[in-house]
Amino acid sequence: MNKGMKKTTAILFSATLLASAAAGCGSDDKKSGEASPAASTAASTAATATPSGPPVTLTVEVFDRGVQGQPDLNNNTWTKYVNEKFGKPNNAIVKYVSVPRSQEVDKLNVLMAANEAPDISFTYDGNTVTRFAKSNGLYLLDELLEKHGKQLKSYLGEKVLSYGKYEGKQVSIPGKRTLIAWNGMFIRKDWLDKLGMPVPTNRDELYNTLVAFRDKNPGNVNGVIPWATAAAGMNYTFGNLVQSFWGPMSEEEFVTTTNWLKPGHKEAFKWLNKLYDEKLISPDFALDKTTKQADADVTNGKVGFYAANWDYPLTQKIRDPLKQNAPDANFVPIDAFKNYDGKYLKEMYNENGIFSFIPKSSKNAELAIKYLNWMADPEVLFFLQFGQEGVNHKLVNGIPQGITQTGENMQMSNLNLDYTLVVNGAELGDTEKNVRTYAATLAAGDQSYEKLAVDAYKVNTTDGYTGFYYGVPNEANIKYGKTLGDMNKQMIDRLIVTKPAEFDALYDKLVKEYMDAGGKAVQDENVKNYREVKAGSK
Repeated sequence: MNKGMKKTTAILFSATLLASAAAGCGSDDKKSGEASPAASTAASTAATATPSGPPVTLTVEVFDRGVQGQPDLNNNTWTKYVNEKFGKPNNAIVKYVSVPRSQEVDKLNVLMAANEAPDISFTYDGNTVTRFAKSNGLYLLDELLEKHGKQLKSYLGEKVLSYGKYEGKQVSIPGKRTLIAWNGMFIRKDWLDKLGMPVPTNRDELYNTLVAFRDKNPGNVNGVIPWATAAAGMNYTFGNLVQSFWGPMSEEEFVTTTNWLKPGHKEAFKWLNKLYDEKLISPDFALDKTTKQADADVTNGKVGFYAANWDYPLTQKIRDPLKQNAPDANFVPIDAFKNYDGKYLKEMYNENGIFSFIPKSSKNAELAIKYLNWMADPEVLFFLQFGQEGVNHKLVNGIPQGITQTGENMQMSNLNLDYTLVVNGAELGDTEKNVRTYAATLAAGDQSYEKLAVDAYKVNTTDGYTGFYYGVPNEANIKYGKTLGDMNKQMIDRLIVTKPAEFDALYDKLVKEYMDAGGKAVQDENVKNYREVKAGSK
């Protein structure tokens, strides 16, 4: 391995798992069933003395997801809890301002332009936050965090907070993403057992397995499909296959070069083209724009291997019909794509989730930081995510399982995501518990699927890397991103299904068109921004 790649390895190959309990997280012996778990700790954290005078109104954004039967988003079990436990001790009234989820960026732009955005506003779009910061529309939060956000800083940590900085200043508060796995690969272990074959650990072994699935049809099904996939850009992926073909690169090359020009990328798609030509991949995958065909093939027991989101087997549309149609099917997660350096390199989500920020027009910046700081208390988070034991959840093997609710107890998003701005995902202070809780939410407590989730998460965060954070938007990507994204999907599908003899010429032609359509401009700006970030960090 060359020196540049060693540097890349040191920085990018270490899986940034959130396995250790973050400072400020709750202990295992927490009495989760108490009706008001934050009564003592959170209230005392929020304020040592109740301010006098008329109450201050703190406005906080909340998504309106249009969930059928949802209660008043500003008056329900969760908002009452917030006003009781945070509002009263701080002589404040927390008022929630609903924003349609599907129009959140457009709505934010209007509110910001009119100086009417809530005191705490948020978005998942980091470029939007950067644009507001660039136009001097946001509070700088460093001093406020230092004075009123010590618990918040401790909970999030420097790495998560770094995603909310612009030109070295804290302009937003990113939520902590507790589960960062992305793609996964799954294989029929029961088919392997019938064939007397081991679980594949590299590309050659996987290829031999796919051939055996095709030729020997261990499931004795009509129309066996060794590897199921769907049109590019949908839930089905190629896992970390492409990364396993990439050759040595410096960190700058790894971060800034478009994938189509990375060493080994062409060979990855040539290998997929070979598999398609040998009828080892779904024959009509490029026509499956909705994944309905791939889902049907998997759940009807026709498929031996597939790659998709790491939690895809847990989803109801896969889990329930598969158990009904092929009760003996046993998909297990695998790592089969090893690179030249013996690593199972794979991309993960960045550690940050939603971005909360305080508009410059706010008159309550100090109270806003106090609110987010209060929310970082583990007991507060637990109640907002799971509620009261016996009412909102039950404990099964130490894992809280939600009880279906209607009326004001109803959660409008999984784990009350829209009311818990400092975290994305279950937060029990331990990664395995977080994964099991997530699995229990999806799989209704089926312990076999809890195990599948734990195993899949471990596999799909091994040798993982997260995307490089530039801290500034790529203007060329804003201009050409939609066009390039559409081209990227078409290129993948065309390259896999073309005749093998025509592959090389088609690859070179399509990549040139891609770079001419804006790919080169995006890559050049990546290089410029990367070098500026590195120069500024010295």
